Amino acid sequence: AQGVSAVPDILAPGLRCVFCGINPGRRSSAAGSHFANPRNDFWRLLAAAGLTPRLLDPSEQWDLLGLGYGLTNAAYRTTKGSSDLRRGDFAGSAKRLERLAAELEPGTIAFVGKSSYQGAFGVPRSELGLQRRALGATTLFVLPSTSPANAAVPYDERLAWFTRLAEH
Repeated sequence: AQGVSAVPDILAPGLRCVFCGINPGRRSSAAGSHFANPRNDFWRLLAAAGLTPRLLDPSEQWDLLGLGYGLTNAAYRTTKGSSDLRRGDFAGSAKRLERLAAELEPGTIAFVGKSSYQGAFGVPRSELGLQRRALGATTLFVLPSTSPANAAVPYDERLAWFTRLAEH
């Protein structure tokens, strides 16, 4: 069920890190930008962890390439929430990420939310942080979701994981 997303992949060869979200929400699809919901902490966490030199607006997503970062999603279908996704929405996701790793050779793919990693690789559980699995020379890192729906994980705890990624 992979198709074309309303939100473009932001990719180039040799990036330090590609952030892989779960799927586009309605706000992101409407804006054509990743993590466009103003209540989503993704862009604030990038800046707070020192991954970006300042707070970027979702409309500045293409500027990430110049900083060594890219963006993609594990599933392309837009939904109100990631809980609306079905297993079929992730069909081909692992193969696509393997191809991305082989062709573009990013240092790391960081999954924004456990369900992004779990959906892509069809695994029932995952821990946060650096994963044992790698795609060739590309390491895999799982971050907590930055969605407003993930309010159970406090901002400071999410920031700690983004800071660990920055140190990695």
